[in-house]
Amino acid sequence: MHYAPGTDPCPLPFSPFKSCTVPRPIGWLSTISKDGIHNLAPYSQWQNLTFDPPMVMFAANQYPDGRRKDTVVNAEETGWFVWNMATYALREAVNLSAMALPAEEDEFVHAGVTKAPCLSAPGARVAESPAHFECKYLSTHRLPGNSAAGWVEVVYGQVMHIHVDDKVILPSGKLDIPAIQPLARMGYYDYARITETFEMRIPHATGQAEDGLEGKA
Repeated sequence: MHYAPGTDPCPLPFSPFKSCTVPRPIGWLSTISKDGIHNLAPYSQWQNLTFDPPMVMFAANQYPDGRRKDTVVNAEETGWFVWNMATYALREAVNLSAMALPAEEDEFVHAGVTKAPCLSAPGARVAESPAHFECKYLSTHRLPGNSAAGWVEVVYGQVMHIHVDDKVILPSGKLDIPAIQPLARMGYYDYARITETFEMRIPHATGQAEDGLEGKA
């Protein structure tokens, strides 16, 4: 099977595009508007960019009517956004926060999760989440689409504070990922959860390179 997106009709009843880049980490992002309204929404285009200093990005498509996502607007206007780790235990709250609600509604309340204060960001963290990044907004890069909903805004941020619940830290100093069971986005309406991990070390990697790959502080 082969086709050229944009010029050929998809030969399958469901596009394979989103189901090939999997699993995708979920950017469960909390922000606050300049008027003090809390916002919480999941984004499946989220990723680390670099580690020195730690930087991240997320991509947000516009609404079909051309409106921009509240998360993007809030990050630009306040200068901050917060990443909350999405877990299997929090899957229902993550899904509820994906609903397109009016800007004046508080998604923390709608999703039934608790607000925890941040150190620098003006908004809140999800208290039930085991890990958070407070991210200082850096810039937005807009890319055109073939439709209003196809337009996408790529938002960049620098991680200024990292919060981790002590209960999910192993004696080794690493995170207990199988216990956390992070939630990941697949294609269609499918999700995955991480329940086991395995280790592979690059042959002959030594010194600073080896330490960097493992994430040693």
